[in-house]
Amino acid sequence: MSSGADPVLAVDDLRKRYDDTVALDGVDLAVADGEFVAVVGPSGCGKSTLLRVLSGLEAEFGGRVAVDGTDVCDGGSDAVGMVFQEPRLLDWADVRENIAVGLPADVDPDAPAARERVDDLIETVGLGGFADSHPDELSGGMAQRVSLARGLAYNPSVLLLDEPFSALDRLTKADQQDHLLDVWEARGTTVVLVTHDVEEAVYLADRVVVLGGQPGTVESVVDVDIDRPRERADTELVALRREVTAVLGR
Repeated sequence: MSSGADPVLAVDDLRKRYDDTVALDGVDLAVADGEFVAVVGPSGCGKSTLLRVLSGLEAEFGGRVAVDGTDVCDGGSDAVGMVFQEPRLLDWADVRENIAVGLPADVDPDAPAARERVDDLIETVGLGGFADSHPDELSGGMAQRVSLARGLAYNPSVLLLDEPFSALDRLTKADQQDHLLDVWEARGTTVVLVTHDVEEAVYLADRVVVLGGQPGTVESVVDVDIDRPRERADTELVALRREVTAVLGR
């Protein structure tokens, strides 16, 4: 993040406990407007807990979390969108209706402006022609695109993604990663991605935050100062993968 810039997402001394278990301890993170940050770490280090706190799904914690300068408290923040590991689509609803679930509560999904917003998102995520399709008619990658569109429906300042491509095969995963970059670059939304995949993290992100330990703490922050579009086999990218992997192996 550039120095002097006010962060869109600010995490200060975040601490989270479950009974006698400390999940996170002293986590600091500042994410700038339009930045793409990936969070990696071993199982049990608190990555998903971090996202749950940022989204407002975990209301009781120590420290401060703020989006656009406003504290995230019980119930979350309207400025935060969430994409889960599983698409979690409504089986009975078509693509348009599933995306409309993410609209603000005070918006009539049948109003012309709302339908226009949803239709724009359908095109944005590359699902033109599938608005009337139901989840059982979609591939895994297409279903995850619906989930991405739903997460963007509120036009959030920060989009959180919890390992959204982990269930996909390698080729589909690579395709979805590139599509996510296209959407991010087109919309300028700030993104925080949690992933176990170091290759995915350095390929997508501007910075990689490495969590470690139990309780979870920030072990390292690795800048990915490589121009886009990136080549997965690029020697600099490979070197950064090794750097992040070495931190994880400590």
